[in-house]
Amino acid sequence: MKGKVIIDTNGLMIPGQFGVDIFSELKRLGFDTCLVLRASIRELERISVSGRGRDKVAAKMALSLADRCTVVEKDGNADDMIVNAAVYEGAAVLTSDINLKKRLCSKGVTIVHLREKTHLSI
Repeated sequence: MKGKVIIDTNGLMIPGQFGVDIFSELKRLGFDTCLVLRASIRELERISVSGRGRDKVAAKMALSLADRCTVVEKDGNADDMIVNAAVYEGAAVLTSDINLKKRLCSKGVTIVHLREKTHLSI
Protein backbone atom coordinates (compact mmCIF):
# COMPACT_ATOMS: atom_id res chain seq x y z
CA MET A 1 0.00 0.00 0.00
CA LYS A 2 1.32 3.39 -0.97
CA GLY A 3 -0.60 6.05 0.78
CA LYS A 4 -0.96 9.57 1.98
CA VAL A 5 -1.17 10.50 5.62
CA ILE A 6 -2.09 13.86 7.13
CA ILE A 7 -0.18 14.56 10.35
CA ASP A 8 -1.95 16.84 12.81
CA THR A 9 -0.30 19.05 15.41
CA ASN A 10 -0.05 16.48 18.20
CA GLY A 11 1.10 13.84 15.68
CA LEU A 12 4.08 16.01 14.77
CA MET A 13 4.88 16.45 18.47
CA ILE A 14 5.19 12.67 19.08
CA PRO A 15 8.96 12.54 18.34
CA GLY A 16 9.67 15.33 20.85
CA GLN A 17 7.39 13.88 23.51
CA PHE A 18 8.00 10.14 23.15
CA GLY A 19 11.13 9.75 21.02
CA VAL A 20 9.28 7.82 18.28
CA ASP A 21 10.50 8.32 14.70
CA ILE A 22 7.10 8.91 13.10
CA PHE A 23 8.49 8.99 9.55
CA SER A 24 10.11 5.53 9.69
CA GLU A 25 6.98 4.23 11.45
CA LEU A 26 4.69 5.71 8.77
CA LYS A 27 6.90 4.18 6.05
CA ARG A 28 6.69 0.81 7.85
CA LEU A 29 2.90 1.12 7.78
CA GLY A 30 2.97 1.82 4.03
CA PHE A 31 2.65 5.60 3.85
CA ASP A 32 4.98 7.38 1.47
CA THR A 33 3.47 10.89 1.38
CA CYS A 34 3.12 13.02 4.50
CA LEU A 35 0.89 16.10 4.48
CA VAL A 36 0.57 18.80 7.13
CA LEU A 37 -1.88 21.68 7.15
CA ARG A 38 -0.71 25.28 7.37
CA ALA A 39 -3.02 25.64 10.41
CA SER A 40 -1.04 22.91 12.21
CA ILE A 41 2.23 24.73 11.42
CA ARG A 42 0.76 27.93 12.88
CA GLU A 43 -0.38 26.06 15.99
CA LEU A 44 3.12 24.62 16.45
CA GLU A 45 4.63 28.10 16.04
CA ARG A 46 2.33 29.36 18.81
CA ILE A 47 3.26 26.47 21.13
CA SER A 48 6.98 26.90 20.41
CA VAL A 49 6.74 30.54 21.55
CA SER A 50 4.19 30.47 24.37
CA GLY A 51 4.23 26.80 25.41
CA ARG A 52 5.95 25.49 28.52
CA GLY A 53 8.59 22.86 29.18
CA ARG A 54 8.41 19.67 27.15
CA ASP A 55 5.58 20.92 24.93
CA LYS A 56 7.64 23.93 23.88
CA VAL A 57 10.65 21.72 23.06
CA ALA A 58 8.44 19.17 21.26
CA ALA A 59 6.80 21.95 19.19
CA LYS A 60 10.21 23.29 18.11
CA MET A 61 11.28 19.80 17.09
CA ALA A 62 7.94 19.31 15.28
CA LEU A 63 8.49 22.50 13.25
CA SER A 64 11.86 21.22 12.04
CA LEU A 65 10.30 17.84 11.14
CA ALA A 66 7.46 19.52 9.25
CA ASP A 67 10.01 20.26 6.48
CA ARG A 68 9.71 16.58 5.53
CA CYS A 69 6.01 17.02 4.78
CA THR A 70 4.06 18.67 2.00
CA VAL A 71 2.26 21.70 3.45
CA VAL A 72 -1.40 22.01 2.47
CA GLU A 73 -2.38 25.67 2.23
CA LYS A 74 -5.96 25.84 3.51
CA ASP A 75 -7.53 28.29 5.94
CA GLY A 76 -10.14 27.69 8.61
CA ASN A 77 -10.59 25.43 11.62
CA ALA A 78 -7.74 22.90 11.73
CA ASP A 79 -9.90 19.87 12.62
CA ASP A 80 -12.50 20.71 9.95
CA MET A 81 -9.75 21.04 7.36
CA ILE A 82 -8.10 17.76 8.41
CA VAL A 83 -11.43 15.90 8.05
CA ASN A 84 -12.16 17.51 4.67
CA ALA A 85 -8.62 17.01 3.35
CA ALA A 86 -8.55 13.36 4.50
CA VAL A 87 -11.81 12.61 2.70
CA TYR A 88 -10.82 14.59 -0.42
CA GLU A 89 -7.27 13.17 -0.63
CA GLY A 90 -8.23 9.65 0.45
CA ALA A 91 -5.59 10.04 3.14
CA ALA A 92 -5.18 8.53 6.59
CA VAL A 93 -4.63 10.83 9.59
CA LEU A 94 -2.01 10.59 12.36
CA THR A 95 -3.58 12.08 15.51
CA SER A 96 -4.03 11.56 19.23
CA ASP A 97 -7.04 13.91 19.40
CA ILE A 98 -10.04 11.87 20.60
CA ASN A 99 -12.71 14.22 19.21
CA LEU A 100 -10.95 14.37 15.85
CA LYS A 101 -10.67 10.56 15.82
CA LYS A 102 -14.45 10.26 16.33
CA ARG A 103 -15.15 12.64 13.45
CA LEU A 104 -12.70 10.83 11.16
CA CYS A 105 -14.11 7.44 12.11
CA SER A 106 -17.64 8.56 11.18
CA LYS A 107 -16.31 9.44 7.69
CA GLY A 108 -14.50 6.12 7.28
CA VAL A 109 -11.02 7.67 7.38
CA THR A 110 -8.09 5.46 8.45
CA ILE A 111 -6.60 6.65 11.74
CA VAL A 112 -2.95 6.19 12.68
CA HIS A 113 -2.14 6.60 16.38
CA LEU A 114 0.62 6.13 18.92
CA ARG A 115 0.45 2.75 20.63
CA GLU A 116 2.16 1.99 23.95
CA LYS A 117 4.20 5.20 23.51
CA THR A 118 6.66 3.19 21.41
CA HIS A 119 5.27 2.80 17.88
CA LEU A 120 2.51 3.82 15.49
CA SER A 121 -0.46 1.62 14.67
CA ILE A 122 -3.52 1.73 12.42
